[in-house]
Amino acid sequence: MFRFDRRALHNFDWVLLLLLVMLSVMSLANLFSSTWNGGPSPSPLFFKQLYFFLFGYALILIVLSVDYSELEMLAYIGYAVVCLLLIYTKLFVESIAGSQRWIDLGFFKLQPSEPTKLMLVVVLASCYARFEADEEGYRLQDLLRPAALTAVPFVLILIQPDLGTSLMLAFVFVSMTLFARLRWPTLATLGASGLTAVILGWKYGLKPYQRRRVETFLNPESDPMNHGYQIKQSKIAVGSGELFGKGFMEGTQGHLNFLPERHTDFAFAVWCEELGFAGSIFFLGCFFFMLLWGLNIALSARDKFGVFLAFGIVMLIFWQAVVNLFMIMGMLPVVGIPLPLFSYGGSSLLTNLLAIGILMSIRMRRFQKR
Repeated sequence: MFRFDRRALHNFDWVLLLLLVMLSVMSLANLFSSTWNGGPSPSPLFFKQLYFFLFGYALILIVLSVDYSELEMLAYIGYAVVCLLLIYTKLFVESIAGSQRWIDLGFFKLQPSEPTKLMLVVVLASCYARFEADEEGYRLQDLLRPAALTAVPFVLILIQPDLGTSLMLAFVFVSMTLFARLRWPTLATLGASGLTAVILGWKYGLKPYQRRRVETFLNPESDPMNHGYQIKQSKIAVGSGELFGKGFMEGTQGHLNFLPERHTDFAFAVWCEELGFAGSIFFLGCFFFMLLWGLNIALSARDKFGVFLAFGIVMLIFWQAVVNLFMIMGMLPVVGIPLPLFSYGGSSLLTNLLAIGILMSIRMRRFQKR
């Protein structure tokens, strides 16, 4: 199982590593500022996230020592494990603020929905790599298996309830399925089904607080209970940064506690306020260049599984980033999606670092034959 070719060292992805280190430093600097309470030392949250980063980099080294093709054989085992963790979370985990999302391991609170996203990418990549469509593309019946594989964790996460993460699974499925190539009748049927699901979900599926978030987003001025407070304060933070920002650790929205969740879902709003448009463009340039590099890795992968796996990982990170960025700018409702590699959170960070490690493994072994 563990086979390592020394030639892989000559193909080590230094570009992706450099981008990852730069994003890690910016993330920790932003967390230092957003959680600093004026004392002589950083917040305990800063040290906790630092330890998660160090552990995540160690995981990357482990991933690099294993050929990524082994994941294809372990895909369904990993998928079964995360689904069992989701079931355990729903049945046995105590509800916090109306949600059942975290398993307390003592030293660490695991959020099973985070690794579930990555495992879905792996299992869908395995599914599409093993079953090749004809020249016209996949038919509707060909999608029954990948759709079922997506539906199980989608429902398990939705009932936690965690609408944002469950929608991420749907985005990943749609992105990878379109990449696999569909017949036009299949695409039209899926489009109509998706529109119907949105209408029925709005009418019967959303909880009152979820519907309220959408209504507040569509019409924030008609918000007598001030449920749009987060979005308003986030937009103020982003706009007040102007060109070069107020300066590191000089932001008022974060340090005066106007901005809720400033180290998690709204972490990038703190960055925008303190470093302004210039700092934001620099971060986004590094982040999205990393995603473009990931697409290049997908195109140069040695096999179909590597192509789908790399593409799925890029789409997973891309959609989380787009939803989070649009959310803090008031262009989407608040759905609780963190910015990958930037927002505070152990489960999310470790999952995304593992995903980056897999991308590096695909890049390193693009010359090898199976």
